[in-house]
Amino acid sequence: MALVTFEDIQKNETIRTYIKMADQVLNASGYTEHSYAHVTRCAGVASNLLLELGYPQRQVELARIAGFLHDIGNVVNRDDHAQSGGIMAFIILTEMGMDAEEVCTIVSAIGNHDEKTAVPVSPIAAALILADKSDVRRSRVRHNGVPALDIHDRVNYSVEKSQLDLDVEKKKITLSITINTDLCPVIDYFEIFLSRMMLCKRAGDQLGLRFSLVINGMAIV
Repeated sequence: MALVTFEDIQKNETIRTYIKMADQVLNASGYTEHSYAHVTRCAGVASNLLLELGYPQRQVELARIAGFLHDIGNVVNRDDHAQSGGIMAFIILTEMGMDAEEVCTIVSAIGNHDEKTAVPVSPIAAALILADKSDVRRSRVRHNGVPALDIHDRVNYSVEKSQLDLDVEKKKITLSITINTDLCPVIDYFEIFLSRMMLCKRAGDQLGLRFSLVINGMAIV
């Protein structure tokens, strides 16, 4: 079996094509950015969480790989993209010679990152969930600075700042968001993100952390 590294994954032209084409599918469907900026951020946040929590270096790297691969299933369809992506990742990683147990760990994390069906089945899955669901930012909107009528665009465009902070000593993880309420009322955020925040709470539990959401300086969860 080969030791497949994050660098191997990041440089793989097939994977990079899947990420690019998946984002094009979502663009055509009216979704926010899911390309290299998003997956690279998810890879970094997920791996850094496990690193700060003291997990072994290889698990940290597997979280980084899962974060980079997690949205390739969108090239098939947005619906059930977590499961499609898990199957695609299984084929890619197996062909690259990755150890079967590591393949399973990554595939289950990818297959459990979408809030419709997700369960934080492992620390890597939990870290991926927290990284993915915390990526709310104006730059994900594709409309050249003009907020669209779609609620997902409106919410992302209204977010002036978002930050995920881990306090290892207090065993607490906090997502702090600043929303311009002239562009979007806070209730719109909850309309589309409540299920995601509840999933983040469960992901925090998996990691032994208390998840907290702070919007415009006010603790919500």
